[in-house]
Amino acid sequence: MSLYQESCLMVAAILLAFSLGACSKKEGEGPAERAGKEVDKAMEKAGQAMDKAVDTVKEAAKDATNKVEEVAKDTAGKVTTATKDK
Repeated sequence: MSLYQESCLMVAAILLAFSLGACSKKEGEGPAERAGKEVDKAMEKAGQAMDKAVDTVKEAAKDATNKVEEVAKDTAGKVTTATKDK
């Protein structure tokens, strides 16, 4: 065999080895991928907690607004009654 043929054969063998190595099945996921999934889960839970907190604050604000309106109406009625008598 000539040097050229040997070189071509060697290059072909190396390319074949790299090709087969690239096709190998990967075993599971790496630590970075697992950590990323855990971060995703934590962010999802945090988002749900934030949504719940927002709903709670909205309800509390609505209740406070209703109470302030009741007190304002009651006070306005008392002021009107007190000023009519005089």
